[in-house]
Amino acid sequence: MAFLNIPKGKSEFEKIRREGLYYVDKTGLIGEILKSSGTQVTLITRPRRFGKTLGMSTLECFLDIQKDSKSLFEGLEISKQKGICDAWMNQWPVMSLSLKAVEGNDFSTAYEQFAYEIGELYKKHEYLMQSSVLNEEEKKLFWNIAYKHAGKVEVMRSLQILSEFLNRHYHKNVILLIDEYDVPMAKATSNGYYKEMLEIMKGFMQALKDNPYLQLAVVTGCLKIAKESIFTGTNNFVSNTITSSHLNEYYGFVQSEVDKILEDAGIKGKKEVIKKWYDGFVFGGKKDIYNPWSITNFLDKRKIDIYWANTSSNSLIGHLIQRGNSAIKEAMEDLLSGKELVTEIDEQIVFDQLDDNMTAIWSLLLSSGYLKINQAPKDAAASNQNYHLSLTNHEVDVMFRRMIDGWFKKYTPNYNAFVKALLADDVRAMNHYINRIALETFSFFDTGKGPSASAEPERFYHGFVLGLMVDLQDKYHITSNRESGFGRYDIMLEPVEIGQSDAIILEFKVIDPESEADLNATVNSALEQIRHKQYDAQLLARGFRPDQIRAYGFDLAEI
Repeated sequence: MAFLNIPKGKSEFEKIRREGLYYVDKTGLIGEILKSSGTQVTLITRPRRFGKTLGMSTLECFLDIQKDSKSLFEGLEISKQKGICDAWMNQWPVMSLSLKAVEGNDFSTAYEQFAYEIGELYKKHEYLMQSSVLNEEEKKLFWNIAYKHAGKVEVMRSLQILSEFLNRHYHKNVILLIDEYDVPMAKATSNGYYKEMLEIMKGFMQALKDNPYLQLAVVTGCLKIAKESIFTGTNNFVSNTITSSHLNEYYGFVQSEVDKILEDAGIKGKKEVIKKWYDGFVFGGKKDIYNPWSITNFLDKRKIDIYWANTSSNSLIGHLIQRGNSAIKEAMEDLLSGKELVTEIDEQIVFDQLDDNMTAIWSLLLSSGYLKINQAPKDAAASNQNYHLSLTNHEVDVMFRRMIDGWFKKYTPNYNAFVKALLADDVRAMNHYINRIALETFSFFDTGKGPSASAEPERFYHGFVLGLMVDLQDKYHITSNRESGFGRYDIMLEPVEIGQSDAIILEFKVIDPESEADLNATVNSALEQIRHKQYDAQLLARGFRPDQIRAYGFDLAEI
């Protein structure tokens, strides 16, 4: 195998080029953005670790008036576009910052991080403190913002202020590059300070609205936050998302690039497994887009593993699925079983509506790269606006299985004991452990507590099903709340092969004191429901004998 000097974890274009690290040429992105002269603000959303930060660093290096970058771009795609190079290369003052680190368990911590990043941006232009175009009051304001002595209003208006100062110093308008713009809002949603951070971001992003000192702006992130939330009033605004048909070859690796990388690395016989694990992303109808982070890590370690799924916290995704209603967990069951999800999509994410909006949740998973589009509506005028979605690739599948497995780690002794008793047909042990598990995990899955509660025990058993799917995936097909006979069973475990082991039907009941005298009555009611509604009809039709089907009813009275 050949050695490739892989820029693992490095996203600074200048450093990659000066150090002679392996580079896949994506500089055509520069020309595509700059030739759209009528667009003042471009929002580009792609999943994390897909080259957005490197793309922004490349733009900064190309445009920044403080740099001399010609040698770094020699031989690359953009160097062939002489007109663009003459008009734009190192000709413009650039304000470039990333909001990736703006997070915290509370608002005050996140705001401190935010003010720090603004201060670092100002320090890049500290030469303005010596500029004759700023008076003493303006220099004091600049210093206060740079060293975190400014008030909230000054911090919120900091981009507008700095763009004016740079315009006066250079007599040119300013290029604004904001990377990972959506991180503060995503973290705020996860940690409960959404409204406070929204106020800050609204004021901060006003620099994109009617700013006379702005030449153009490029904003990147994973999600398209609803225009009403942050981009209110932004003019000449174009968004480029994963359903758009533009710029798709510049984020992630396309098939020809992966083939060339593997050839350069001298890696043979791995194409199919690499494709299974790291391919599958679909942007704007363009297929066979590979995860660049995973490919880079594979080249570094020379082994197939989960890389991208472990790059940052999946707390928001995990929270939404874990606390989601039964329909969300049912959909996850289908996705983990290799089935498609058919749903409408709204790419404009409103964070404070995620808990109650299933369309928003699937849109979030799609924009984040966890789902891929297998079929899209023909156009916006089509009567059917449903998308057909599935898990993106094997790496994502394994990520979700590990996430679900992690939900039950805390409850492993009782959970494992119940599964063992279930497979062994040990009714006494099952009764002993089921209520322990339910008692421990009901609040975890945010379930209802009584027979009339909107969720009843559904949120529990759907979360429970996902756990069973992870643990027993090699032996059983596991489904929940599906039609069979004359009703819908709670949980069914169908052996992968008939005769390998018994099929199992589980029915959960919360005791109803108005119609059931005691716990035995509740259990008997559950069993009678299984028999009366013929929940075993599906299994019998598939060739199982009655003696190969076991049915259990459980009361959850202690919850």
